[in-house]
Amino acid sequence: MKVLPAVEWRPRAEAHAARVDAFVAPHLVRRSEQVKHPVHDFLFTYYSQRPAQLRRWHPGFGVVLEDAPDHAGLKGYEVLGLDTLAALAAQPADGSPLAARPASDQVAVAQSYVDAQRPLLTQVHALLSATAGRAPQFGCFGLHEWAMVHRAAEFGKRHDWPLRLGQEGTDAVVESHRIGCSHFDAFRFFTPTARPLNTLQPGRDDRPSFEQPGCLHAGMDLYKHAFRLTPMIPSDLVADCFELARDIRELDMRAAPYDLVDLGFEPVRIETAEGKAAYVEAQRVFAERGAPLRARLVAECERLLAATA
Repeated sequence: MKVLPAVEWRPRAEAHAARVDAFVAPHLVRRSEQVKHPVHDFLFTYYSQRPAQLRRWHPGFGVVLEDAPDHAGLKGYEVLGLDTLAALAAQPADGSPLAARPASDQVAVAQSYVDAQRPLLTQVHALLSATAGRAPQFGCFGLHEWAMVHRAAEFGKRHDWPLRLGQEGTDAVVESHRIGCSHFDAFRFFTPTARPLNTLQPGRDDRPSFEQPGCLHAGMDLYKHAFRLTPMIPSDLVADCFELARDIRELDMRAAPYDLVDLGFEPVRIETAEGKAAYVEAQRVFAERGAPLRARLVAECERLLAATA
């Protein structure tokens, strides 16, 4: 069990907050001004992690923080009393015993909390391991966003932003391509007329059978899995996953059917051969970036599962 004095962990916490503030702060300004952003708001509206939660730094399970009263009241933490410290000192991970201190001085993620999260850890580990073991596919061309607005005149608009090709042109792209979306949380937003056009029919309960590492949304969801494992995993891993999701989201919407030029996003015209090639090239880069993050999350799940009762 490693102990971090305040002089060591507080600079880390400040650096983490500054790192994510580059993206969080503009979002908070927009929110206060009631201005919506179709690209950047996604990470705070579709996902449930609040900005304040993202800014808060955690060392992960197995690390004791000294002089951390703000952490003491957070979900998953416990204040270490002398009895707890004595038990931990009897089996230190690094060979050096913990110093006995007043009960209010040291806090850590509680063993009981990790034990209670075993079902979540098992679920996330199974999904990410299955995804990592599957060959990435690069033939979807981002058509999931197009399928979400197929014949939207009949089913209602998804966003207020105009379609680059108009409704008829958008429908024609959907109907002239082979759609192979493996990600349930994208597929579930397909319009009723687009759902039968998908060559795959992923369901809510069979994600491990379909998820594959070339999928943009599977890459973005690494952030979701990371914050679901908070505070059991280190916040630097959460921030790494967040930054990947932020970058993927831009490609996701640049390849979408919307005209977002006024926001500074040049379209990836996936309806053309050149656009398809550009999309696949970027998709491969994101798959390569996501692979080590997925592996780190799997390793964290295995570490935590090994620690559960």
